[in-house]
Amino acid sequence: MKTLFTALLLCILSISPSYGEQAEVQGGQFKNLGHWQVHYIAFPSTSVPAEVARNYDLERAGDRALINISVLQNNQAQAVDIQGSAKNLIGQTEQLTFKEIKEGESIYYIAQMRFDNEEVYRFEITLTQGNTVEVLRFHQKLYEH
Repeated sequence: MKTLFTALLLCILSISPSYGEQAEVQGGQFKNLGHWQVHYIAFPSTSVPAEVARNYDLERAGDRALINISVLQNNQAQAVDIQGSAKNLIGQTEQLTFKEIKEGESIYYIAQMRFDNEEVYRFEITLTQGNTVEVLRFHQKLYEH
């Protein structure tokens, strides 16, 4: 069985050509925050196959996005406390509720949110582990699929 990340990445790359080109670049998105390498991506939930969505209790809908975060230190997955929000350009904010998914040695944090087609969102994700706190900030335009 494929890991969640592999399944999600394959789904993203199979999206329409214009989005696929953007997603291919985004598939490798990460930021170095302190000692961590934080990988992140946001994409339409409809790009996830129904079986994968069922297995992970994810809602597939044209106006729903998935946000996937993983945290590595020295190539080892890190368990963190995670909170976040997404804000559109007119300031409307949605709090994100992340759930932790463990697959073998991998740990993913997945949240879902409603979005409007071609809307740009600014994400702010706070990652905490013990006394270490890092904030991931990124923006992304989301497209209905």
